[in-house]
Amino acid sequence: MITVHHLNNSRSQRILWMLEELELDYEIKFYERDAETQLAPQTLKDVHPLGKSPVITDGDQVIAESGAIIEYLGRTYGQNTLTPKPDSPDYQQYIYWLHFAEGSLMPQLLLRLIFEKVKSAPVPFFIKPVTKGIANKVMSAYVSPNIKNNIQFIEQHLSENEWFAGQQLSGADIQMSFPLEASVARGVIDTQHPNIVKYVKRIQARSAYKKALKKGGKYDYSM
Repeated sequence: MITVHHLNNSRSQRILWMLEELELDYEIKFYERDAETQLAPQTLKDVHPLGKSPVITDGDQVIAESGAIIEYLGRTYGQNTLTPKPDSPDYQQYIYWLHFAEGSLMPQLLLRLIFEKVKSAPVPFFIKPVTKGIANKVMSAYVSPNIKNNIQFIEQHLSENEWFAGQQLSGADIQMSFPLEASVARGVIDTQHPNIVKYVKRIQARSAYKKALKKGGKYDYSM
């Protein structure tokens, strides 16, 4: 039996979605973020040394990292679904977007979140202009241009393709779902990016997605 070690409002929601798409039996072990820090609880370290979600256990195997989990599930249980065949022209796109989500897009979104918190962090009044100025400079010179470039790139791709890799849903779509959902929910992606917005609505309308959402509990990024 596959167990998903699931943290609320986290990347692990997309693993539940993939399991529902594959129509696999699984169980969920729930973990809650700390109300103040929003960090995962230390009990997750009992499962994996880094103490982060998602993590799945399957028999005696412990598998962490979203991309690795998606590849494992597709390879082990996919039965030619959600993973393009290695000799198909769609396979390289599948691999690319599977890694783009966490390798290119998420780091910039996390930096944006961090520097927004820096700007609003409680500090002595005479230091506030300094911390805010540094945060604004990094955002305007580095973070915001990179996010804009990434989002324009995705918008262009989805203007020409229904899915990220080929003519049907794949693990690449499941991997890309979290950063796009979070970006729409936080206003980083808006009506200026109609193809991304339509794409997010399309994946969230899927029956398997809705089942996963119902089982996973609190998730602030669903439209």
